[in-house]
Amino acid sequence: VQLQAFGGGSVQAGGSLRLSCAASGGISRIRYMGWFRQAPGKEREFVAAINWGAGYTYYRDSVKGRFTISRDKAKSTSDLQMNSLRPEDTAVYFCTADPSVIQSNLASRTAYRYWGQGTVVTVSS
Repeated sequence: VQLQAFGGGSVQAGGSLRLSCAASGGISRIRYMGWFRQAPGKEREFVAAINWGAGYTYYRDSVKGRFTISRDKAKSTSDLQMNSLRPEDTAVYFCTADPSVIQSNLASRTAYRYWGQGTVVTVSS
């Protein structure tokens, strides 16, 4: 499975951005797609995940109510709509996918096999 992320950019606090992740090559085997982020000098952290088949969604607490993950099975894409952005959301965002990750492990970056290249999100105050 190959993943390619799009949509990063710079925005002022309170603004919105939409990230997209295009998947190819065996997407039907995927159980979850997700997004992680990594700020300078920090560990890569879980942001959100979506069950590819059923559409169940999961978020880290700090983005609940502001970010929405979705997927389009026909297009093999997953989007991350980010609203009410804060300076602390500044990071490189990575899309990821795995055919066997389980719900209890969604926040673990080591549980995912496939990763896209990062896309930079910068939020200024």
